[in-house]
Amino acid sequence: MKWLERFTFVMRSNITTLREKVEHPERMLHQLIVDMEDELCAVRHSVAEAIADEIQLRKRAERAREEAVQWTQRAEAAFQRSDENGARSAVDQKVLAEERAAGLEEEHRKQKEQTAKLQASVADLEAKIRQARQKRTLLVARFTRAEAGRRINATLDRVESRSAFAQFQRMEDKVERAEALNEACERLEGRDPDAAELERKFAEDERKDRVRREFEELKQRLSAKPD
Repeated sequence: MKWLERFTFVMRSNITTLREKVEHPERMLHQLIVDMEDELCAVRHSVAEAIADEIQLRKRAERAREEAVQWTQRAEAAFQRSDENGARSAVDQKVLAEERAAGLEEEHRKQKEQTAKLQASVADLEAKIRQARQKRTLLVARFTRAEAGRRINATLDRVESRSAFAQFQRMEDKVERAEALNEACERLEGRDPDAAELERKFAEDERKDRVRREFEELKQRLSAKPD
């Protein structure tokens, strides 16, 4: 059935178009349904033509049967007139009419079976279009939710990569890197940061001891002076 293949091809083409222009899902889904309905109208027209062919075959078969009856009546009338040649010719035409009627009836039977299949296919297409209409709102809602999630994720990605928060983190990493490089240079030059810290601590402790001793000496001198 070429019309059914054409309908399927149009459906696939429209689905491809929908994927390419999915930024407008509601409009595209609406257009898809419109295209499906247009194709259904074309299919209905083809089915109507098939039904018309079936009706014509039935009528032609009926006329052939009626013609056979008429030739039978003519043969009987010719025989009653003792016109054997006329009766024989009428019978010959009656047989031809019956053969033609039988052939037309067989074609009508086949056409009727084909028409029944076509009508069932039309009903199936109509059901699919009804389902498409019902699914359209749900598909748009699902797409809208997916797009909202995509936009949120994109915004978060921008915040993480280009915002002040990200810049602050990069600056902190930069400072830590600089400190690490400085410590590495000191170690290469033979200066152990841990040893330097220990030396500084000892120096600080020695300074505190010196301050304490000098304070005690000052206190003793002042206490030893006569009033």
